[in-house]
Amino acid sequence: MDLNQTPRANRLHIGFYGRRNSGKSSLINAFTGQEISIVSDVPGTTTDPVYKAMEIKGLGPVTLIDTAGFDDVGDLGDSRVKKTEAAAQKTDIAVLLFSGLDMKEEIFWFDYFKKRQTPVIPVISRVDERSRRQEKLDLIELSEQVAAKTGRQPIRISAVQGKGIDELREALIQAMPDDAEKPSITGQLAKAGDTVMLVMPQDIQAPKGRLILPQVQTIRELLDKDCLVVCVTPAQLKNALTNLTKAPELIISDSQIFAEVSALKPADSRLTSFSVLFAGYKGDLQYYTESVSAISKLTEQSKVLIAECCTHAPLTEDIGRVKIPALLRKKIGSALKVDVLSGSDFPDDLSVYDLIIQCGACMFNRKYVMARVNQAKQQGVPMTNYGIVMAYFSGILEQIAL
Repeated sequence: MDLNQTPRANRLHIGFYGRRNSGKSSLINAFTGQEISIVSDVPGTTTDPVYKAMEIKGLGPVTLIDTAGFDDVGDLGDSRVKKTEAAAQKTDIAVLLFSGLDMKEEIFWFDYFKKRQTPVIPVISRVDERSRRQEKLDLIELSEQVAAKTGRQPIRISAVQGKGIDELREALIQAMPDDAEKPSITGQLAKAGDTVMLVMPQDIQAPKGRLILPQVQTIRELLDKDCLVVCVTPAQLKNALTNLTKAPELIISDSQIFAEVSALKPADSRLTSFSVLFAGYKGDLQYYTESVSAISKLTEQSKVLIAECCTHAPLTEDIGRVKIPALLRKKIGSALKVDVLSGSDFPDDLSVYDLIIQCGACMFNRKYVMARVNQAKQQGVPMTNYGIVMAYFSGILEQIAL
């Protein structure tokens, strides 16, 4: 992983939404100056959402999402709309295209994003095609109706002529969250001048010749904070601590070796893990911490969902598919039902589960993870995360720096 590259999960996600053949793909191509999406007069050309990571002046690293028309029909159309809904959960800023005076679908999606506090930029595309007098009058009426419904004057865009593109870019820049609102991986746990020790196993789960994404991102943030960063493997932890002139202010461990690191750490050093840090960075740390107590209430008739974000091939030592289920069954009983889902797979109905255990979610953006958390809260289902669960089973949850 190149330290200068921004992972897609950490980029600003900008989604383009509208009816079939409303001009979403043409707009994205005009906005980027690249042929990112296939353009056709045939409705439904875009099927699965297209994700494009790139750098855009004034916006920085972004992921652009071209979605299928939300008015798609039939069994296949329903499947495409579900994919669009999943993309909407990841969207930080929505560009919503209005096609005509029948705005029922568009207003539904406008309200959908508003409810989730996602900024929406209303757009009327293909204004170059409205050249005749009657269509010009329709455009005026459409603009007035959109402004009345959304509270914002829509941006009129012609992808063919390049009109409105600069105005759209400026609107996106204005809708970006302030730096102060952006979450931090280490938060208040590390400050300039602190010595931070990272204990990182280089085992079967670590890609050969590379560090895993949470480790890379944490190292980079600590360097940006002007911390002194010390990286060791578990085998060298004791020697590293002995060689330091003073104890590190913070030790960040892999969750799977919590007990081992806790036994060696100096009394003055705080301890946490990459997964616990990402619980706060990507999700709801308080809800995760409160929910872990649900483990004590599980029985062999209970059902647990393990929610992975990665789609990697399962490993023999996999924490989500092997280690956590084994710990749960050892405590609760072998008949405990544990489902494992990966990637974007996540049930609409969570009520069948007594507990959800989410991974660190380094591959998803915070917007999407919080959509999962809010869904669990609304359905009254406890939800926690790998790191919190491992601290719980290690008997050191109360000692972990949160």
